[in-house]
Amino acid sequence: MRFGLIWSEVVSGLRRNMSMVISVILVTFISLTFVGAAVLLQMQIGQMKTYWYDRAQVAVYMCTATDACPGGEASAEQIAAVKTQLGSATLTPYIQKFYFENHQQGYEQFKKQFKGNPVADFVTPDLIPQTFWVNLKNPSQSDVLSETLSSLAGVQSVVDQRTYLDQIFSILNAASYTAIGIAALMLVAAALLIATTIRLSAFSRRRELGIMRLVGASNRFIQTPFVLEGVFAALIGSVLAAGAVLAIVHFFVRGFLVHRIVSINFVSESDALVVVPILILVGVVLAAISANFAITRYLKV
Repeated sequence: MRFGLIWSEVVSGLRRNMSMVISVILVTFISLTFVGAAVLLQMQIGQMKTYWYDRAQVAVYMCTATDACPGGEASAEQIAAVKTQLGSATLTPYIQKFYFENHQQGYEQFKKQFKGNPVADFVTPDLIPQTFWVNLKNPSQSDVLSETLSSLAGVQSVVDQRTYLDQIFSILNAASYTAIGIAALMLVAAALLIATTIRLSAFSRRRELGIMRLVGASNRFIQTPFVLEGVFAALIGSVLAAGAVLAIVHFFVRGFLVHRIVSINFVSESDALVVVPILILVGVVLAAISANFAITRYLKV
């Protein structure tokens, strides 16, 4: 197979359909950027789950005067009973550490959390429940605490903070799946555009193709330049998408978010480098399949 002749045919095809080639590059670039963003978001969610789930606490809220508890606000004896239970031989194997937070301490934490929010002006210390904060050795075993402490007198509720985290991660997962859905639609559009570009390129060179067939050129020889045209255009779009993903992580995530939100372990450039070959591979394979399908169908007509 004469590679020089094949390459000259590729260059000729790219020149004849420059506007369509640019369209393929742009669509591939946008779609694969969405794919890269979705993959990185899933990586970020995984890292956040590992970090926050291990630090999630179980809150044992004691009754306040405003709660619908039978005995009203939890007494000192009831609080002492809960503390004794947390230090008992039954629960000690599950608990890493725990501490007690009274009304005033809880109120101070509330003011810090809702600083600048008008709701803080209407809250008084007696409305903030006294709470035992418990760190478990295995956060997935929070049901043990709930079953043991929920029935004790003076306990208003036992809440695993992971339930709040699950809501946040559900929103992030929804955003990730939305990005994947948009990326999938854009990839379909890219595949159709590549196929259309190849068919137009073949139609513009129908006379040359007819001559090639007459002189006995094989289908593989005829198809190769068209497939390479699609792969070349998609490769450029894939490389641009990979560059965009690296730039987003470097300048926005590591250069901005890391310094603004220090409590979260964000994805790094090394994570982005894992995504890069995936994007290029997806782009090249998609283009090769679409272009090969389009030219094969054209030659059969």
